[in-house]
Amino acid sequence: QVQLVESGGGLVQPGGSLRLSCAASGIIFSIYDMSWYRHAPGKQRELVALIGSGGSTNYGDSVKGRVTISRDNVKNTVYLQIVSLKPEDTAVYYCNAKRFGSSILDYWGRGTQVTVSS
Repeated sequence: QVQLVESGGGLVQPGGSLRLSCAASGIIFSIYDMSWYRHAPGKQRELVALIGSGGSTNYGDSVKGRVTISRDNVKNTVYLQIVSLKPEDTAVYYCNAKRFGSSILDYWGRGTQVTVSS
């Protein structure tokens, strides 16, 4: 049974920071590309950050320079550090694990709410 469990969300003041975590089980974590997406009310889901199985990273334009994605293949966990939070960062943040092969394996967590407000 594959599980991706996000944690670390909450209410933060503008200008603050958060570190989100996503703990994976049921997959060979090290061979998966791991991503964070977010979905805000009334908006489309957008990619926040991706870290490949080899460690390469890619960031969404709206957060570039303010987020850092990292992974720990021993703890089977991917992290997202966000700094200088803005109200427009308010969204549900989802963890995704994907592997491309003869078929695409694609798993999602249930999300963690991040609210940026004073």
